[in-house]
Amino acid sequence: MEKYLVPLEPLNEVSKPVRRQQWRRSLIELNGRFDPKYRHSVSDLLIQSYSEVGAFPHLYHHLNGTPCLTHINRVANAGYIHGQALIKKEGISALDFDNKGIYLVSVTKSGCLTVHDFETLYCQSNQSSECVEDEAKLVLHLTRQQQLDCVRWNLANQDEVVCSSLRSNNLLVFDIGYITSEPAQVLKIRPTLSLHNFNLDKGVSDIASTAGDSRLFASDTHGVVNVWDRRLGVFPCLELTTNSRSTINSIQLNLENQIIYGANKDGVIYMWDLRGGRPASAFRSHKEICHSPLTSLKLSSVIMKIGLLKAQSDIIAKEIHSININPSCPHQLAFHLDDGWSGVLDTFNFDVTHIHCPPPAWLNESNLADSSCLRKPSWLPTNSIYAVGSSSDIGIYLLDFYPDHSSPSHVDFKEDEGNAPGVTKQNRFVPLSEPVTSCAVHPLNGSIIAGTKIITKEVVKRQLQLGSHFQQTSSILGKHSCGLYKEHKYFEPRTTMHCRVHLNCEEPSLPCPKSRIRIKRKLFHLRHLFERCIESEFSSQC
Repeated sequence: MEKYLVPLEPLNEVSKPVRRQQWRRSLIELNGRFDPKYRHSVSDLLIQSYSEVGAFPHLYHHLNGTPCLTHINRVANAGYIHGQALIKKEGISALDFDNKGIYLVSVTKSGCLTVHDFETLYCQSNQSSECVEDEAKLVLHLTRQQQLDCVRWNLANQDEVVCSSLRSNNLLVFDIGYITSEPAQVLKIRPTLSLHNFNLDKGVSDIASTAGDSRLFASDTHGVVNVWDRRLGVFPCLELTTNSRSTINSIQLNLENQIIYGANKDGVIYMWDLRGGRPASAFRSHKEICHSPLTSLKLSSVIMKIGLLKAQSDIIAKEIHSININPSCPHQLAFHLDDGWSGVLDTFNFDVTHIHCPPPAWLNESNLADSSCLRKPSWLPTNSIYAVGSSSDIGIYLLDFYPDHSSPSHVDFKEDEGNAPGVTKQNRFVPLSEPVTSCAVHPLNGSIIAGTKIITKEVVKRQLQLGSHFQQTSSILGKHSCGLYKEHKYFEPRTTMHCRVHLNCEEPSLPCPKSRIRIKRKLFHLRHLFERCIESEFSSQC
């Protein structure tokens, strides 16, 4: 029988078994969380889903019916199109969300302090093509007789907002639960004595606070970070000093509230240890109230270590407009420079790991640069995406600063290796209707609000799913299909199923505004828990 068998030809190569790609969805269901690399692999879809969906001009009035100062300045500049504005005191100078994203606070160069109900603002952007905000639904609108440059929510008391001015040495603390135009508390910075025995006031450039105690931090125009313990009085109990008199434009606390970073106009980043760590040369007296920085670095000297960038650009010291710690990766300290460059400083080894260098303003013959206005970017709560206003174009950049070589902004990024098959990772520019000065990101759903510096006339609405646009303009950018609510309708990112929540969010007619604010926050918390329960139930069934 063997003579009828046909011998097989020997195989030249040993065949390898085909390895199937691992199903990532099962890992998500088993672990109950997204793997960071998987989240980054789909982050390009998130970046592409943002667009401008509405515009709200600052057209507010006082109780007696007269327009506020920001409104007057806006109308005065409405017909001036080319060149710089006739009145420079206009535009949104700062924005900030509270911890849960229920309320949005903004300040203008003209001195207006406004607190918005974000959901009301968002719903109004969907009702018509012309977004005119209902003034009756504003939580608070005050006009101060001074320029306002910074505003923050007090992390220790979410009923308080703290604002400041570069032309005043006071911190104004307002309690939004009380209808009054006067601040609940005024904190003061000690004046500086000049050579001719004159007191020189210090302006306040940035504010920070801690959630666990009564401390407030504020940087001034004389190179000092002032620390208040509000239980001890209205003057600082501690001063974090530098070896320079240059203005500290921005400060940031780390997540443990142990380290504070500061960046000044000379392009230097300082670091102070609030636990008491400092150089031995700083020890002078047990009663001193001044602390020297633990370390400092010239940012331009660190950027020069990037060989490819050094060969292409003339790197010089530039003013740092803002610094921000990445909430999803705390060792990443993002910075933004006055020429529009943005990047990330790794606080572990103090190296610049990411850099984004857009074209300079003069290349586009742009006249958008304003030396008196600091641009204030913001991180998205997840995915390590940095939202920053452009210095030369009308819009914002969404920058992928993921802490890995696969990020398109990484200094060691290689396009052929960093991109997965069929996927091209890149940063995105989102065009808007007005030049951007500051950005604020919703802490839960990632909606972006961009404050602008020129009057808005145009309302742009595209495939709307999420967000709104608030201007003095301010702009809100929305995600097309990310799990968020729209008029009590929740959008599930994995399917097209819509879950309607039957929670009445109308505020009860209570005589006390503080009670209404607390009830609204409790309703929002219940609705957020309900959304998480729906997502968990649906994930277990898929």
